Amino acid sequence: PFIPGLEVAGTVRSAPDGSGFVAGQRVSGFSLLGAWAERVAVPVQSVVPTSDALDDASAVCLLGNYYTMHFALQRRGALQPGETVLVLGSGGGVGTAAVQIAKALGAKVIAMVHRPSAVEFVESLGADVVLPLTDGWLDAVKQETGGRGVDLVVDPIGGAAFDDAIRAMATEGRLLVIGFAAGGIPTVKVNRLLLRNVSVVGVGWGEFVNRTPGAQAQVGAALAALVDGGLRPPAPVHFPLSDGVAALQAFADGEINGKLVLAP
Repeated sequence: PFIPGLEVAGTVRSAPDGSGFVAGQRVSGFSLLGAWAERVAVPVQSVVPTSDALDDASAVCLLGNYYTMHFALQRRGALQPGETVLVLGSGGGVGTAAVQIAKALGAKVIAMVHRPSAVEFVESLGADVVLPLTDGWLDAVKQETGGRGVDLVVDPIGGAAFDDAIRAMATEGRLLVIGFAAGGIPTVKVNRLLLRNVSVVGVGWGEFVNRTPGAQAQVGAALAALVDGGLRPPAPVHFPLSDGVAALQAFADGEINGKLVLAP
């Protein structure tokens, strides 16, 4: 049978000798599917200790999205303190992580939301400005930056917003391609990149971590430092494990701000 789920947090039942983990230790990690279960086997290299400052639900929320966004902003985007970051789809799991990590790294954050109901939630994450992703949003971003544009764009949605996202960048801006939640995979008119000295940068955390020994531990340590400094993922929406189908439907219907977790 197929068991979905990639991210899991809980307590070690057993671990190989020399792994650095012991029975009873709280950990989180990336499984090779199968995380939607009461017990799961996880590769040792994909496991990290859970901070005492986090419960299991918060720890599992840090995994995919926060690791991806730390890698995206710091390594792929070369974010510098004082730069301005535009986050599309800021009410989702990736957007949530982008807002919080960008702020923790010293950036100004302009967050775009699709739903009015997400405004208060995104403001609570620390975004400096929250704007609706409606017609005319590019003009609003330009006005907010005094006509200059933004230094980085975090784009987890793709689709129709992509072209204006390129136009929203300042000279030497970087657009981080995270995903295509809107369904459409956009194409790049490369003359715009040349004329304005801007970049479109792919972000593939999974590919990077699979090919780079120690990458997960390195980013995990950086995130642990941010947690020690006060970073906390917003409280996730909880569903019992037995209601996995209902949880997926709520996610598909756009009812979830931030992350969704299943608990046995």
